[in-house]
Amino acid sequence: MVSIYDAVVAAIPQNIKNDTPVHLLAWIPGKSPISTVPALVAAVITYLAVIFGGRELMKNRAPLTTSIKLPFLLHNLALTFGSGLLLALMLEEIVPIVRRNGLFYGICGEGAWTMKLETYYMINYYFKYWELIDTVFLVLKKKPLAFLHVYHHSATAVLCFSQLHGKTSVSWVVICLNLAVHVLMYFYYALTSLKIRCPWKKSVTTAQITQFVIDLFVVYFASYNYFAYTYFPNVPHVGTCAGKEHAAFSGIICLTSYLFLFIAFYQKTYAKDKARKLAAKQNGKANGKAANGKVNGKAQ
Repeated sequence: MVSIYDAVVAAIPQNIKNDTPVHLLAWIPGKSPISTVPALVAAVITYLAVIFGGRELMKNRAPLTTSIKLPFLLHNLALTFGSGLLLALMLEEIVPIVRRNGLFYGICGEGAWTMKLETYYMINYYFKYWELIDTVFLVLKKKPLAFLHVYHHSATAVLCFSQLHGKTSVSWVVICLNLAVHVLMYFYYALTSLKIRCPWKKSVTTAQITQFVIDLFVVYFASYNYFAYTYFPNVPHVGTCAGKEHAAFSGIICLTSYLFLFIAFYQKTYAKDKARKLAAKQNGKANGKAANGKVNGKAQ
């Protein structure tokens, strides 16, 4: 049976495979695209300048809807397919490692960071810059730029950068969950752009929150074992975890902030929806009673 990896590689023209430099397949700081701190900072600043500058340019213009409908649809379909394919490739690589060596090794073992996975992590990292176009569409449609949206898009690029530098074996857990949620989320956006009724909105936010809860459990577990093994060997632990300390701290801080921000967003968004529906229901009942009173009054 042909693997997904072999099928993808076979579909790539031979001249492209021959001409692909090593720094596009392996993380080489200074050679791989956006692989240094100055390059990362410049990319994030450019993103912020484009979206906030674009918002000012759109201030006195009508929102674009019809003209960007097709690009928006293609953007979301491409990210749906790309996220799904990358998820399948990663699972094809990591499942045999976990099956052979156990879950702890899959999360913490140095050998769980393979060259194929490094390439996939790089692709996922560059996906984060592609996903910044989400915000450009919001600007063109003159939709509000929520802090959560802008922060999440910016911080995720930084998080992926730090994990590539830190070579944390636990990365695949966070990335696989994120890709699975993105398949659901971008397909939802694609359907809504086609005016297809889709009752998944609340489910997407629930999936994101669930993702961060699992992420934090695994990341805290991996970090605890690393620090216990390294600095407090007498404290009960399973073993050490591969990766650098700065990557552990950035993962903990970033993912923890995501969890609290998404919970706050969930409460704010769906509590309002619930209150609005309840008020509408009560108004409907009140109007019904009033109408019945008028009818009864006329009948008398």
